[in-house]
Amino acid sequence: MSNRIVSEIMNVPDAYLVLDAVQKALDEERKRRLKFYNDITGEQKVEFINGEIIVHSPAQKQHGRIFFRLGHLLDFYVVREDLGLVGGEKYMISLTRNDYEPDVCFYRKEKADETTDRQVRFPAPDLVVEILSPSTAGRDRGVKFRDYQAHKIEEYWIIDPEGRTVEQYHLFGEEYQLILKSGAGDIKSFAVDGFQIPIIAIFDDAEYLKAIQNL
Repeated sequence: MSNRIVSEIMNVPDAYLVLDAVQKALDEERKRRLKFYNDITGEQKVEFINGEIIVHSPAQKQHGRIFFRLGHLLDFYVVREDLGLVGGEKYMISLTRNDYEPDVCFYRKEKADETTDRQVRFPAPDLVVEILSPSTAGRDRGVKFRDYQAHKIEEYWIIDPEGRTVEQYHLFGEEYQLILKSGAGDIKSFAVDGFQIPIIAIFDDAEYLKAIQNL
């Protein structure tokens, strides 16, 4: 996509004026982003996306249950195997332009070892999981999908609580490819070495307990 945009700009005679306007807009956005860093607190889930501050509403019960089940399964496995670091929804990842608080993320050990206990903003992880809601689905499938892809986050899961399905994307070259979209069978991570669970364990308490025992 970036090559296409560059090509389009180069085909207009006022390309320098276009770039100058873009640079000025980005400079103003950078000032708003610095203010955002100074103003945010730990009480809210908030993101900075394309110059806009997005404050999230409280999560629904099913969203919370999915978050805790998957987070516990993943964290238990990663800690036991000493593979790295699992982050929850208050981990803010700062990419070149935007700041996100994904529902779940994972850093391999080499990245995790570079973090500190008092760190509040983090680099691009190796795995990101977003749980859809009516207010976030457009961004999860749109700007976040493109941004995670552009920053070469290796693996991206999109969980649909209503459909009880998981979409698993894996980065090939510069683009995500859909590996799996299902509510049944197992899902095996590319980024988390050896991590494999039944998809139903993300949605069902009894199956979650079985999965914990089988990890």
